[in-house]
Amino acid sequence: MALVIYWYDLICFAIVGVAIFISLWVITHHRGESSRYSTDSLYESLLASHGSADAGHVMLEESALTQSGCVSSSELWTTCWRGVKPIWLLILRLVSAVVMAGILLWDVRSYGSTIFIYYTEWTFALIIFYFVLGTIVSAYGCFGYSDMLDNKTEEISEYLKEDFEENKSKSTMSFLPNKISIKIKMQRRSNSEEIEGGAGFLGQLMQIVYQLMICMHSLNALFLLLDTALNNLKFPWFRLAYFVLWSCMYIIFQWVIHACGFSWLAKKSKSVYRWPYPFINLDDPWAPLWYFTLAVLHIPSYAFYALIVKVKNALFSLWFPHAYVGPC
Repeated sequence: MALVIYWYDLICFAIVGVAIFISLWVITHHRGESSRYSTDSLYESLLASHGSADAGHVMLEESALTQSGCVSSSELWTTCWRGVKPIWLLILRLVSAVVMAGILLWDVRSYGSTIFIYYTEWTFALIIFYFVLGTIVSAYGCFGYSDMLDNKTEEISEYLKEDFEENKSKSTMSFLPNKISIKIKMQRRSNSEEIEGGAGFLGQLMQIVYQLMICMHSLNALFLLLDTALNNLKFPWFRLAYFVLWSCMYIIFQWVIHACGFSWLAKKSKSVYRWPYPFINLDDPWAPLWYFTLAVLHIPSYAFYALIVKVKNALFSLWFPHAYVGPC
């Protein structure tokens, strides 16, 4: 076994374990809070007119849904600019995915698969996954979701027209609003999984991965900042937990491969098991201090990108009040 355990390593294990426990608690606690808000309001807002009797109730539910940090499907593929169509966000994500995938393949061919021992390569690959996922979601939104909504709008219009013709000869139409509401709700329920089910899962996954992207460097920073300038995604603080879990996964990965005797970059004359970063070296008596420092640094790192998003919303709203819409 290549990994020798010292007494101070137990403190490092405890730091990582506590970080994982707190992160999981934050995620489960937030999911418990957000599960109280139903996505029914989304369908009502899409299918019901704003002049209906339930409009105020719908707006209140949508406001609660937004405050809970939940992601609506439209936020995944629409832009935050009135004059910029979602197709441009789709093109940006596709180009970013292709360019970054080409760079990663070139790195693998040049240096071998051992480059994935580095945390930067993990995040680089994760960013590629984000852009691939974003391309799929944007394509679904631009070509699938929009067409589906158009079809539903046409169906409702046709229904209203038929109902109007049927009731035109009657002396009263007092029951027509109720019939319309029932028809809308039936259509909403029968199509909810088709419209929102797959996108809901992909949307949550995409939002999580997006907020793991704060480890920016060189080229990926350019693509991420461009995507941030165009997208309509929120950046809630509770998802810092996913960032912490991602780093903990990497640390545990390093522990496992060292425990299994993976000798990367070891000299032929000596069986030296080196760590890719000195601050995660468990052989160092100062390791607990390094691990604690790394855990704390996640907060300002996440806050830095959250600040970028906040400044974007504040400045663009001030500079371009008529063109910039921003997240709800």
